[in-house]
Amino acid sequence: MSAPLTESRKDEHLRISLEEDVSFDVLTNGFERIQMVHCALPEIDLEDVDTSTKFLGHRLAFPVLIASMTGGSRKAARINQILAEAAQFFGIGMGLGSMRIVLEKPSLAWTFKVREYAPTVPIFANIGAVQLNYGYDLDACRHLVEISEADGLYVHLNPLQEALQPEGNTRFSGLLNQINTLCRHLPVPVIAKEVGWGISPGVARALQDAGIAAIDVAGAGGTSWSQVEMHRSQTRVQREVAASFRDWGIPTATAIPRVRQAIPDIPLIASGGLRTGIDVTKSLALGADAATLADVFLQAAFVSEQALRDRLTVIQKQIRIAMFATGAGDVAALKQIDLIHT
Repeated sequence: MSAPLTESRKDEHLRISLEEDVSFDVLTNGFERIQMVHCALPEIDLEDVDTSTKFLGHRLAFPVLIASMTGGSRKAARINQILAEAAQFFGIGMGLGSMRIVLEKPSLAWTFKVREYAPTVPIFANIGAVQLNYGYDLDACRHLVEISEADGLYVHLNPLQEALQPEGNTRFSGLLNQINTLCRHLPVPVIAKEVGWGISPGVARALQDAGIAAIDVAGAGGTSWSQVEMHRSQTRVQREVAASFRDWGIPTATAIPRVRQAIPDIPLIASGGLRTGIDVTKSLALGADAATLADVFLQAAFVSEQALRDRLTVIQKQIRIAMFATGAGDVAALKQIDLIHT
């Protein structure tokens, strides 16, 4: 078994994400270099723009999922409740934070149980893929899905983060076979995601061959988890090593089209530094099917339920107006618009 997680580490990650500078230094998500071609004569009415889409069989009112962020402590439970209520109100999906702690401390399972607040929208459970090499097997993953009443399971890939943690789990060899077993036997779709350094085309093809139902590219340019781990460092050496990876990774706007070209038929999620509805529309025009946002939702949820609803309202309106201003009457049309790479 790997080193046990604690509520304090969960709260520490939450505090650092909210209070410290955990951004990349020079590297960006790349969306500033992508412009959608403006259509001065859209030949559609704004009110008729259809932002809805389907993702893994679930209808989303607009192509956004609330990213997997937290859980495992009383403070995190309240944030999850706020996020879930917002997902239900707007008709979008939600991912839960890493649930490994539930397997080590079952009394904390309630912090991830949000189905009562989001009864009809898709919810995705979440565990680190590497935990499959540390004794957490198919039955454990099935248990996480059952207790959270989830519609799917994220398995997150975070080798760099694990390498930077003193208590990190770094046995990644043979993991693809473990993922394949999970995909073949788990009764819900399995989604592979990075945590903010990007998925390469080669890894995407390997995951497709393993049976993954969807991939979240989770590119660089948003939260740098090397910076998060730097702020957790206890020694000068740990801090210096973590700091050196601040600008590591594949920018999101680079990862999306490269992965889409490598795996043209698998649902693709864009994440990594997305902050606005315009970022979402650029992601879909680059080849994604949906997008997840994390930091902007976490910051808003920490303020209040209304602040989160206001943020989601802004993003929903930005998506609709960006589609209108590019002549895209629906999400399928948005995927066909011209882009300018500057």
